[in-house]
Amino acid sequence: MKTVGILGGMGPEATILLMQKLLAAVPARDDADHLPLIVHQNPQVPSRIAAIINGTGADPGPVLAQMARDLQNAGAAALAMPCNTAHHYAPAVVAATPLPFLNMLDLTAAALATKGGKRIGMLASPATRLAHVFDAPFAAHGLTPVTLPDDSELLAIIRAVKAGETATSLGPRLHNQAQLLIAEGADHLLVACTELSLMTDALPADTPWTDSLDCLCAAIAEFAQG
Repeated sequence: MKTVGILGGMGPEATILLMQKLLAAVPARDDADHLPLIVHQNPQVPSRIAAIINGTGADPGPVLAQMARDLQNAGAAALAMPCNTAHHYAPAVVAATPLPFLNMLDLTAAALATKGGKRIGMLASPATRLAHVFDAPFAAHGLTPVTLPDDSELLAIIRAVKAGETATSLGPRLHNQAQLLIAEGADHLLVACTELSLMTDALPADTPWTDSLDCLCAAIAEFAQG
């Protein structure tokens, strides 16, 4: 199998969730059946929220580029980054090494295109909207992002996850945000923040949804076993 390098720490729990999903993705009977990963769990990557939303934070690009080089030097054969917003800096990661980059946004748009939805309700950080990271992948597949007139509550939920608040208290708030997106005309929901991937149980049961982290997980498993 081939080793995949993970640019992690954005946030730490989301990176651990990806690892758990990758463990579950393999019908292993022994340790050696699992996927080989090199995980760069770096919570010191400059805040994407501060850089994109506030316009005051340091540029995460150079740090992510160095992480990519570190993973290459450690023996990774491909790179993956379980943070939707950080894909605004994907060009810096791609330019840093010759390794293939498993782009979560492209993978997600391709998966959505097979599921019949056209108006995609974005459960995401406002930074993904401000940075337009999904615009090109969605346009390539004829998808329309649906956002809320005020997505500050989504940002508040994401910040609360990073601060350690539990899904028990945050789940109802996420459920409400999903219902508002449906009221805005969304026919499919997209969990496009890996902090929110920790709370998919809170999503409405009667509306189809996709988690971008699952799309990345499938691609990592395919590459590693390929």
